[in-house]
Amino acid sequence: MDLLWRYGMCLSKDGRWNEAEAAIAEVLEIEKRGLGADHPDTLNSMANLASTYRNQGQWDKAEELKVQVLEARKTKLGADHPDTLTSMNNLASIYWDQGRLDEAEELEVQVLEARKTKLGADHPATLNSMANLALIYRDQGQLDKAEELEVQALEARKTKLGADHPDILTSMNNLASIYWDQGRLDEAEELEVQVLEARKTKLGADHPDTLTSMNNLASIYWDQGRLDEAEELEVQVLEARKTKLGADHPATLNSMANLALTYRNQGQWDKAEELSVQVLETSKIKLGADHPDTLTSINNLAWIWKKYGRDIEAFKLMEECVKARTRILGTSHPSTLFSRQALLEWQTEKSEIGASADRE
Repeated sequence: MDLLWRYGMCLSKDGRWNEAEAAIAEVLEIEKRGLGADHPDTLNSMANLASTYRNQGQWDKAEELKVQVLEARKTKLGADHPDTLTSMNNLASIYWDQGRLDEAEELEVQVLEARKTKLGADHPATLNSMANLALIYRDQGQLDKAEELEVQALEARKTKLGADHPDILTSMNNLASIYWDQGRLDEAEELEVQVLEARKTKLGADHPDTLTSMNNLASIYWDQGRLDEAEELEVQVLEARKTKLGADHPATLNSMANLALTYRNQGQWDKAEELSVQVLETSKIKLGADHPDTLTSINNLAWIWKKYGRDIEAFKLMEECVKARTRILGTSHPSTLFSRQALLEWQTEKSEIGASADRE
């Protein structure tokens, strides 16, 4: 059994999650029968299987298992035991994946404070919580808070872990994404190129983390107006993710959405619409109608339809997006403000056209 467990962990480390799932699930069943459902080893295997589900984009299954592990650890070990805090941290990550940002923040803040007290401010687990909370702040639009935390985590990791540790590359990648959101494109590019080259060397060209860096770099190129370079990278990432993760994996959908935006800016409207419709329909099924990524897909398709002159459909879609983003993300979130501004401009344009027609 120990050999099977090690095999599953190796598969997971390599990003071969479908194979890892089978191996870890087999270990879990053996442990349940031999050790019992609440034995620490059994709970560890449940947590590992949940992490595999998360990596596969099966977030509901991951959440169900994570909650089971958390409740069992609270009962068996206590609320502030390091393993219990790990479970809380993992559940917060699932909430983040699902777009449940306020719940994720509440849980991650608890974990961070408990880890600082229990383990110390520079413990790797504490730094992990800081990095996770920074990502939540980023997605909430709290970019200054996100940057401050991520820089702290990165500097502490460099001191504590050594220059080539994978967690340092993760922090650099996350900081690059924050710079990108802040519009600091040159700094974002410089950092992301470093991460990409290191991940290619360390993990391989088709590892999911390497593909994430390629995807992020393509987004930076897109914002810099380097559309051909962005397209080239995005096509590579999309094909690799389809093969590695599957056509409906959230990361694959993200790549499709990015490529659709590039096609749109290149004036390839038919290709942009085709991809955008696919992404929206699959996102509704896979992520849910209220997930932030689904709302982004609604926003993007509305813009394409507006360009095609399908104004009534575009208005309806953008109104839906504004209402949902206001409800889910809040009135002051950058994405909400962006969609609301677009809708106001479209309404003004419509009014001016109407007034002009009346004068004629």
